[in-house]
Amino acid sequence: MESKDVIKSLAALAQTTRLKIFRRLIEAGPSGAAVNEIANDLGVAPATLSFHLKELTHADLITPRQAGRFIYYTANFAQMQAVMTYLTENCCTRAAACCAPPITAASSTKTRVRRKTQL
Repeated sequence: MESKDVIKSLAALAQTTRLKIFRRLIEAGPSGAAVNEIANDLGVAPATLSFHLKELTHADLITPRQAGRFIYYTANFAQMQAVMTYLTENCCTRAAACCAPPITAASSTKTRVRRKTQL
């Protein structure tokens, strides 16, 4: 992925409403969500939503599909993964500890449970 594409994606997400829309579509998974669902869930006016959906589509972060009278939008998981890969591709080259996942109470509990079941 080229840096100009990453910049376009990050710029599209650098706005509160667009970030909320994108997160909503990530939660929806591969089936996506209809425009009216997104509007109702986020409380965004139709004209405003249309503008933000267009911006996310131009950044290749979401994909529209027509189904009858409705338009569904789906997060472009491949693009999201490409951006994440670009951002982390040089991770750990100087300090491996920086890239280790943080240990939280939830993750340490899962580790303890996994260890107990393995014994």
